[in-house]
Amino acid sequence: MKRLIGVIGAGIADDELCERAREVGRLLAEHDCTLVTGGLSGVMEAASQGAAEAGGTVVGIVPGPDPSAANAYAQIVVATGLGDARNAVIANTASGFIAVGGSHGTLSEIAFALKREKPVVALGSWDVDPAVQQAADPADAVARLLRALA
Repeated sequence: MKRLIGVIGAGIADDELCERAREVGRLLAEHDCTLVTGGLSGVMEAASQGAAEAGGTVVGIVPGPDPSAANAYAQIVVATGLGDARNAVIANTASGFIAVGGSHGTLSEIAFALKREKPVVALGSWDVDPAVQQAADPADAVARLLRALA
């Protein structure tokens, strides 16, 4: 079974952040990982685009009840109808996480992941706990996470 990796981050992100997320998604796909995101826009969409364009599988776990709300790159969509509580579903689903930027929703996903003792690597994201590794760039983020999961 392929490893499920979560990429979490802001739904509204600038071009630089999106480019970093796109590169993370591409690198994860090249390492034969399945990408898991919140399925919407911003970092989630950019990472999904990178993974899909590299031939990877993309799972979008959207907060609402309508699967068509997912971005165009999500190949498998789980429409939870749970609102922000879907962050716990994402934390339960993925084996590890890369946080790219982000706001309070990302912070909650990091907290859920840490509570479940899953590795988290931050790329320009929250530095809230010694367990969260800080990465210098997308390649470093992916390498750190894959090492943590080995």
